[in-house]
Amino acid sequence: MTSVIELHSVSKKYAKSTRFSLEDISFSIKKGEKLGVFGPNGAGKTTLMSILCRIISETTGEVTYSDGNKNISNKAFLHTIGYVPQDFSFYPELSPYQNLRYFGTLYAIPKIELNTRIEELLSVLGLHHVMHKKIETFSGGMKRRVNLAIGIINNPSILFLDEPTVGVDVQSKNAIMAYLEELNKKGTTIIYTSHHMNEAEEFCDTIVLLDQGKLIVHDDLKSLIKQYNSTDLQALFLQLTGIEYRD
Repeated sequence: MTSVIELHSVSKKYAKSTRFSLEDISFSIKKGEKLGVFGPNGAGKTTLMSILCRIISETTGEVTYSDGNKNISNKAFLHTIGYVPQDFSFYPELSPYQNLRYFGTLYAIPKIELNTRIEELLSVLGLHHVMHKKIETFSGGMKRRVNLAIGIINNPSILFLDEPTVGVDVQSKNAIMAYLEELNKKGTTIIYTSHHMNEAEEFCDTIVLLDQGKLIVHDDLKSLIKQYNSTDLQALFLQLTGIEYRD
């Protein structure tokens, strides 16, 4: 399977910090993979995701990107990704339709193509009947689905997800995860972080486990559970990172 992202001895130290948030991280992400990034509080998950999305730069080391055939620039890479943050990233006083029109225009998606894309996303995510209502009146689950729709309006080949189902009802959670599975089956590479271990175990093929800025394991999830004689992802997580409180 072809790598789309490769990290080579990546470290990150923030200007006012006395320690590295990430230290000597190397691994690759394969095309079409569902990769879960996990770790206790302060492990470096947010820093890693921010570097992968080019929100921040690494202090040392290198991250390379590929379209499957050849390496591409950071700028070209940014046009291929979608990002769904944990915090809501939309204008609540506007409708789903207005938000999707705005963000789609930022990607310079042609008008006819954008209209078709908006209709498709609103329908598949169960938002078509409220497409012209203000998002500020929506439930948490509906807001999560709007957040997801905005993150994939450009039909990305690589999708970054930060806690995509936090705080939602079971129905919305199932709908979101089912749609993500469909996206992956169509070829979308997904990099995902969550504290919902049961959800993560069902969804992820491969995991990266960080602790105190260091890479603890990176491998196929089923192989790791077998290797460490663990019952599930949560047991594996506690086995490798300990049971002590983390601040």
